[in-house]
Amino acid sequence: MNNWSIILSIAKTHLLTKAKQTFIAALGVTFGIGSYITLVCFMTGLNTMLDNLMLNQTPHIHIYNEIEPSKVQPIALYEEFSQSLNVVRSIRPKLTQKKIHNAFPIIKYLNHHEQVRRALPQVKSQIFYMAGSIDIGGTLIGVNPLEEAEFFNMADYIVAGSADALNQTENGVLLGIGIAEKMALKVGDRVQVSPVNGSVFSLKIVGLYQSGIADLDAVQSFTTLKTVQRVLGEPNNYITDINVKLYDIEKAIPLAQHIEKEFQLKAIDIKTANAQFETGTTIRNLITYAVSITLLIVAGFGIYNILNMLIYEKMNDIAILKATGFSGRDVQLIFISQAMIIGLVGGVLGLLIGWGLTTLIDHVPFNTEALPTISTYPINQDPLYFIIGFLFAMFSTFLAGYFPALKAKHIDPIKIIRGQ
Repeated sequence: MNNWSIILSIAKTHLLTKAKQTFIAALGVTFGIGSYITLVCFMTGLNTMLDNLMLNQTPHIHIYNEIEPSKVQPIALYEEFSQSLNVVRSIRPKLTQKKIHNAFPIIKYLNHHEQVRRALPQVKSQIFYMAGSIDIGGTLIGVNPLEEAEFFNMADYIVAGSADALNQTENGVLLGIGIAEKMALKVGDRVQVSPVNGSVFSLKIVGLYQSGIADLDAVQSFTTLKTVQRVLGEPNNYITDINVKLYDIEKAIPLAQHIEKEFQLKAIDIKTANAQFETGTTIRNLITYAVSITLLIVAGFGIYNILNMLIYEKMNDIAILKATGFSGRDVQLIFISQAMIIGLVGGVLGLLIGWGLTTLIDHVPFNTEALPTISTYPINQDPLYFIIGFLFAMFSTFLAGYFPALKAKHIDPIKIIRGQ
């Protein structure tokens, strides 16, 4: 006998006659799934925010000329010393090595590469910020403001002014927020900068930049390529760095290796540059998923205990069912059906609670000076987490009901009746 309408009717009757226990079991699933969804959405949202804070400002491949001593020294050019062991001490690197030779042809080549979304030039220089008697060491970076805003999210970190204002202003600068606070400067003021050669240039502050990384904001500012080249007294082809954005970040390592071999330059991929940060993200994700799965397992054990007790209380009902023609398989299906109904009801309610809590958290104000682009707590409402939560609810309740139901299947009704 395998009449599903009768089996489901009996299962429903059992659940309703023990409404309190049924409610508690469903509540265990509800809070288990709700807690799982809330935790995983919040933690993955937090991890994504932290990743973006670092990775949005980091090129997928950073190309530059490594400062290092020349491998071939003048003494090696003399034939009379070719068979000798030559030892040269206190070798000094050349300052001209900072420049990338043929930078613009390299950028053109990269921008035509099928894996490259955009390659942009930069000029970096160590300078001193000067205001009155205050001198602060820092870095001035020359960029193409509009392209930086489009491909490297510069606009997301400008807390005053804009990338367009920097692009249109002669000798303008986006001053790091830490520098501005130390020197009591604001948009519209002027700041004097001095490179290592000792000359002094006046730049107009058109905006304030806050990356969220305090150490960078205390030293780093942005201006245009031409401005930095003018400050350094270098020609328009003077480029010190090339930042590359790819379509697929996973292609960064092999392409960086290819660039190093092709152009004899240093190319650092994003995974190598942020290896420690990526390790931290992996550990945080493992902790998130471990705690989330634990919540679901605890809910499953709660259902198992309730259904196990329910079987002991329903011994007489099981005996009557078998005595009236129900097979052991039918009895097993009745109790599995009860578990699945509890899982279905609890799972749906858990999804609703999880969605409600994550939506509520997503609208809770979260303002901090370290993260100027964040206004609310980060939430990642990926539908996959809701699907996983519901499937796990059904699977765990099935297992929680299967083993007690297996016990009910093999109960001998004659022993129960004799016992009565």
